[in-house]
Amino acid sequence: MKNRFLLYTLIASLVLIATACTDELEERYNNPEKSTEASIPGFFTRMLNNNRVRPNYWNVRTFLLMQPGVYTQTAFFSNSSGKYKANTSYTQQYWNNFYVANSNGSGVLSTYKAMGVAYDALSESEQESMDLFMNAGKLVLIDEASKMVDMWGDIPYSEAGSLETASIIDNAAFDDQEALYTEFIAELKEIGEYFASASTSATFSKYDIMLSGSVSKWQRYANSLRLRLLMRISNVDETTAQQEITVMLNDPSSYPLVDGNNVADYDPESSDILLQPLTDYTDNLNSALTELPSHYAPDYMLNTVMLPTNDPRIPVMFDKYGKTTDGTFVQNEDYAAMPITFTSTEIDNNYMNYSILDSTTFLQNPQLPGIAITASEVNFLKAEAYERWGGGDAEAAYTKAVEQSVSFYYYLNNLNSTGLTTVDKPADSVVEDFATNTDAAYTGTSAEKLEKIYTQKWLHFGFLQSIQAWSEYRRTGYPAITFPEATLVGYETPPTRLLYPSDESSYNSTNYEAVKAEDTRDTKIFWDVNN
Repeated sequence: MKNRFLLYTLIASLVLIATACTDELEERYNNPEKSTEASIPGFFTRMLNNNRVRPNYWNVRTFLLMQPGVYTQTAFFSNSSGKYKANTSYTQQYWNNFYVANSNGSGVLSTYKAMGVAYDALSESEQESMDLFMNAGKLVLIDEASKMVDMWGDIPYSEAGSLETASIIDNAAFDDQEALYTEFIAELKEIGEYFASASTSATFSKYDIMLSGSVSKWQRYANSLRLRLLMRISNVDETTAQQEITVMLNDPSSYPLVDGNNVADYDPESSDILLQPLTDYTDNLNSALTELPSHYAPDYMLNTVMLPTNDPRIPVMFDKYGKTTDGTFVQNEDYAAMPITFTSTEIDNNYMNYSILDSTTFLQNPQLPGIAITASEVNFLKAEAYERWGGGDAEAAYTKAVEQSVSFYYYLNNLNSTGLTTVDKPADSVVEDFATNTDAAYTGTSAEKLEKIYTQKWLHFGFLQSIQAWSEYRRTGYPAITFPEATLVGYETPPTRLLYPSDESSYNSTNYEAVKAEDTRDTKIFWDVNN
């Protein structure tokens, strides 16, 4: 695996948080690249210090908004001729960041392989003291690796990291994507069982910059990620998914989940799996929006799904502001998303009339965390399982998921401590009325109910979790969005997977030959069988 280091000049158009490679981190934790001794705790912290999880500028602006955000319409994009063509430089960087540590990603695979080498050199008693780190590290690796599979399909995995394991550079074969999913699901079960009986330690708590050493949250994380992956394969291997998910949902004491204790007005900070920022970055509204129209409200999300139901998330997800030709801002009377069919000329002539992403929640929120998994997603997964296979109250799970999504977005909004105006969450009765008495309510045929589950989960993911939104859109076919056809030949529609980066086909050419035939934009990931 060849890694290329590139330097970039970043324009502050979407300032969410700055890079987390800070002096503060270096002072508190060993730097694996500078330590004379291999430090498993230090390696573990490096895995967690991941700017492909945190919503920093480089990840959001160059990847989430430009690739999966476009392919799922969780982000606005201009109606240009090449709108569905991925930026190969940015996809290359995402790929590299998974394998090799640098400023934009943590190199989770190579770092975990280095942890394994250090672990194997320990005595049996010393290994036991490091088991917390190894299990948590493997969980983080699986989470990131599953996203790689969801975007590319087969990936180098089991043989990757030879520099760390054998001090040689040996090009890695591509592992079969379906086999990897089977492996991930089995390993997540083992990890969840490990944390069910594990006890934390002071050292683990110190180096765990994500969950502060809570073995209970690590157990819930493992179980919930396993639930996600099982549901992801449920259309291609329904028998396995149904059996395993049913066991989990029928035994919550053995398989606790990140479900917010099924409370609508829950506390995301204590329940969800979030990676908090280590540094602050503040800027003003004008400079945060210099790259208009990048940050407009998505058409289908606001106009079709949210406005007709007077969705209580609207005030914390979008602003009524428009920008005039002289650079000043005006607040429009109503919320409205720019139609996705607008031409470049129509955008230039009308952009000041349409809503943008909320500045307090997103554009100027230095406290915005990275999102691994939330209670709302888990309850949407429960609702789908109950609707498809019975065994539980699908309506209750769905309603709770919608209400928890409202709580989650108000939580993000109220994290902002820069002095911008935050919004108080509506009364529980208002949120409940929205979830049960509007078009968002769980009514209709079974197919219509499933469509509501999928659509509301897509809305909840938004652009911050657009990788998950893209995976679920391909798996389910919902929401029922339409895409204007692009005029660039070969890129008329969104892809069903990303193309392998050019460095991989060039420098790992022998192994690439085994997957070359499947390296097309319209090859489907193995779980994408219904569309």
